[in-house]
Amino acid sequence: MTLESAISDLQKTLGDARTAANWRWMMRQQLSAVRDALRDERFASWDGWLAARSGTTDRERQQLLGRITSLASGLLDRLDTDRVAQEVRRLLNDVEHYRQKMHDLVYDSVSMEIGGSE
Repeated sequence: MTLESAISDLQKTLGDARTAANWRWMMRQQLSAVRDALRDERFASWDGWLAARSGTTDRERQQLLGRITSLASGLLDRLDTDRVAQEVRRLLNDVEHYRQKMHDLVYDSVSMEIGGSE
């Protein structure tokens, strides 16, 4: 599963009706799918001017993986689904920012290989 489809599935589950136990279980499954897709999002280290940015995005990915694991581990025991939904939305927003940074990094590496506009 790609990161984009995992994010889309999580957004759909987030918008579904929140019957306590079933919704929390589905949310945990979707968070696991996002975590697995994020874990598979590895790119080769870039040299030169992209090395610092690729290192930063890799650290952000590690932090996101930790946040997902932490949130998913206690999800089934939490009763306040509104609070859980708020935390998942915040996490999802950060995952979207990470995904955009990775797209920008790939775009910049391709434009550097082609020659860019300079």
